[in-house]
Amino acid sequence: MVRMLRPLTRAVTYTRWLHIVVAIVWPSLWLFIEEAWWTQVTAAVLLGLAGLLPIARVVEAFQARLLLIGRRQDGESEEIVTTPSATWADRGRTVVWLEARLCLGWTVAHLSVQLPLLAIDLLTTGLGLGPLADGFVKVGENRWWHAVLAPVPLLLFAVVVVWSGHFVTALAKRLLGPSPAERMAALEERTDQLLERTRIARELHDSIGHALTVAVVQAGAARAAGDPDFTDRALVAIEETGRAALEDLERVLGVLRESQKPVSSRPTLADADRLLESARTSGAKVDAEVTGPVDAVPGPVSREGYRILQEALTNVLRHAGAVPVRVRVDVTGDTLVLAIRNPLTEPVPGPGRGSGLRGIRERAALLGGLARTGPDDGDWQVHAELPLS
Repeated sequence: MVRMLRPLTRAVTYTRWLHIVVAIVWPSLWLFIEEAWWTQVTAAVLLGLAGLLPIARVVEAFQARLLLIGRRQDGESEEIVTTPSATWADRGRTVVWLEARLCLGWTVAHLSVQLPLLAIDLLTTGLGLGPLADGFVKVGENRWWHAVLAPVPLLLFAVVVVWSGHFVTALAKRLLGPSPAERMAALEERTDQLLERTRIARELHDSIGHALTVAVVQAGAARAAGDPDFTDRALVAIEETGRAALEDLERVLGVLRESQKPVSSRPTLADADRLLESARTSGAKVDAEVTGPVDAVPGPVSREGYRILQEALTNVLRHAGAVPVRVRVDVTGDTLVLAIRNPLTEPVPGPGRGSGLRGIRERAALLGGLARTGPDDGDWQVHAELPLS
């Protein structure tokens, strides 16, 4: 019983009822001109013509959001859109919505008046006072059992209020909701946002992770060496790496603050010398071989290639330490090849450890390329092939 009465305690139940009844306010004004059938037909025709205006969907959608689903104008809703009608199909749905709302408004308003009047008649005739109201159901005789039936019209009135609200809300979501084209556009926008967030997460992981790894390795090596000259060189390397990481962090935070601005000045393979020198100052013996026109590599490929190289060197410093590293950057034909190899100094970790290697494979896959990571003839290798076109 409590569950059945719960909708009557919600404010949205009555705002929905208000939304339905308000639909007949201005058509009812025609009754003051002349109470004839043609006045209501004229009102319905004018309402249909108004629905053909693109702005009509905006007005109706704002009302529906606020009164039917309890969401304000500035709230986001995937169920009811507040954009003007873009196609004739959208205009047609708006017209159907306006006419259906008008018909439903007449019905609900009529029942909202007549059912309480019927309850009053039943109560007064049950008490022997005779009918006091003039409802659509005539109660002409005084019968004691009429008083027992008096609550029934009120229960029906409650049912009308609740279920008409559910019906008009479902109808609004159907007729004022997004079209297939709008759903596709929203899905594409959401996908772009998710891809941008994933890319920013990878940027932070690669840049900050590399800087912290270099700083930790340099600090540990300086403490173990006990050489003032080596300590000075280590502090210089930590300072330079930290400054570069701060620049990357500021660039990424700028993207987050102003989402409409594209990322600019991201490092490319032309800046790979900075990475190689940073690894060397951390103790790794880096043997680099760069062949082909690296400067001519397209921007997106060059930037992702830089990040793949950065993550590979970071993993070497983090897991292998000061070991010989062979780096090969080769631009031949329409392919960029990145190959980083180093001796294995510890057992190969199990799958699922960290997100760096997964990020390398994701970067390559997004560009239509391929990346392999794992042990190979006693070495650990990172091998990526990225198409230039």
